[in-house]
Amino acid sequence: MPVMPFLFYVILIYLVIMNLIAFLLMGADKRKANAKAWRIPETTLFLPAILGGSIGAIVGMQVFRHKTKHWYFKYGMPLILILQLVAAGAIWYFTQH
Repeated sequence: MPVMPFLFYVILIYLVIMNLIAFLLMGADKRKANAKAWRIPETTLFLPAILGGSIGAIVGMQVFRHKTKHWYFKYGMPLILILQLVAAGAIWYFTQH
Protein backbone atom coordinates (compact mmCIF):
# COMPACT_ATOMS: atom_id res chain seq x y z
CA MET A 1 0.00 0.00 0.00
CA PRO A 2 1.44 3.42 -0.91
CA VAL A 3 2.37 5.64 2.03
CA MET A 4 0.16 8.66 1.19
CA PRO A 5 -3.21 6.86 1.07
CA PHE A 6 -2.33 5.03 4.31
CA LEU A 7 -1.36 8.32 5.97
CA PHE A 8 -4.56 9.93 4.67
CA TYR A 9 -6.68 7.20 6.31
CA VAL A 10 -4.79 7.44 9.58
CA ILE A 11 -5.32 11.21 9.69
CA LEU A 12 -8.97 10.82 8.71
CA ILE A 13 -9.61 8.28 11.48
CA TYR A 14 -7.80 10.51 13.98
CA LEU A 15 -9.94 13.53 13.01
CA VAL A 16 -13.17 11.54 13.24
CA ILE A 17 -12.21 10.36 16.73
CA MET A 18 -11.23 13.87 17.91
CA ASN A 19 -14.47 15.35 16.57
CA LEU A 20 -16.52 12.62 18.21
CA ILE A 21 -14.75 13.22 21.53
CA ALA A 22 -15.32 16.99 21.29
CA PHE A 23 -19.01 16.47 20.43
CA LEU A 24 -19.57 13.99 23.26
CA LEU A 25 -17.78 16.19 25.80
CA MET A 26 -20.13 19.07 24.96
CA GLY A 27 -23.11 16.80 25.49
CA ALA A 28 -21.74 15.37 28.73
CA ASP A 29 -21.00 18.83 30.14
CA LYS A 30 -24.48 20.06 29.23
CA ARG A 31 -26.00 17.03 30.93
CA LYS A 32 -23.88 17.72 34.04
CA ALA A 33 -24.88 21.40 33.99
CA ASN A 34 -28.56 20.51 33.91
CA ALA A 35 -28.07 18.04 36.77
CA LYS A 36 -26.06 20.64 38.74
CA ALA A 37 -23.26 18.08 38.95
CA TRP A 38 -19.48 18.41 38.77
CA ARG A 39 -18.60 20.04 35.43
CA ILE A 40 -16.00 19.32 32.80
CA PRO A 41 -13.30 22.03 32.86
CA GLU A 42 -13.42 24.46 29.95
CA THR A 43 -9.80 23.67 29.07
CA THR A 44 -10.85 20.04 28.65
CA LEU A 45 -13.61 21.16 26.27
CA PHE A 46 -11.12 23.20 24.21
CA LEU A 47 -8.37 20.55 24.07
CA PRO A 48 -9.97 18.12 21.59
CA ALA A 49 -11.05 21.10 19.46
CA ILE A 50 -7.46 22.34 19.29
CA LEU A 51 -6.27 18.82 18.50
CA GLY A 52 -8.48 18.61 15.42
CA GLY A 53 -12.02 18.29 16.74
CA SER A 54 -13.21 21.85 16.24
CA ILE A 55 -16.10 20.85 13.96
CA GLY A 56 -17.36 18.34 16.54
CA ALA A 57 -17.14 20.99 19.26
CA ILE A 58 -19.03 23.54 17.16
CA VAL A 59 -21.73 21.02 16.23
CA GLY A 60 -21.95 19.91 19.87
CA MET A 61 -22.40 23.50 20.99
CA GLN A 62 -25.33 23.90 18.59
CA VAL A 63 -26.97 20.49 19.12
CA PHE A 64 -26.81 20.67 22.92
CA ARG A 65 -27.21 24.48 23.08
CA HIS A 66 -24.19 24.59 25.31
CA LYS A 67 -21.61 27.34 25.81
CA THR A 68 -23.15 29.36 22.98
CA LYS A 69 -23.32 32.55 25.07
CA HIS A 70 -19.71 32.43 26.24
CA TRP A 71 -17.73 34.68 23.89
CA TYR A 72 -14.58 32.57 24.12
CA PHE A 73 -16.52 29.52 22.89
CA LYS A 74 -18.74 31.43 20.46
CA TYR A 75 -15.76 33.03 18.71
CA GLY A 76 -12.92 30.76 19.86
CA MET A 77 -14.18 27.52 18.34
CA PRO A 78 -14.75 29.00 14.85
CA LEU A 79 -11.35 30.71 15.08
CA ILE A 80 -9.71 27.37 15.89
CA LEU A 81 -11.49 25.84 12.88
CA ILE A 82 -10.33 28.65 10.58
CA LEU A 83 -6.73 28.30 11.77
CA GLN A 84 -6.88 24.53 11.24
CA LEU A 85 -8.24 24.96 7.72
CA VAL A 86 -5.54 27.51 6.89
CA ALA A 87 -2.87 25.15 8.26
CA ALA A 88 -4.29 22.20 6.31
CA GLY A 89 -4.41 24.30 3.14
CA ALA A 90 -0.81 25.42 3.65
CA ILE A 91 0.35 21.85 4.24
CA TRP A 92 -1.47 20.67 1.14
CA TYR A 93 -0.12 23.54 -0.97
CA PHE A 94 3.49 23.12 0.08
CA THR A 95 3.44 19.34 -0.32
CA GLN A 96 2.19 19.78 -3.89
CA HIS A 97 4.96 22.21 -4.90
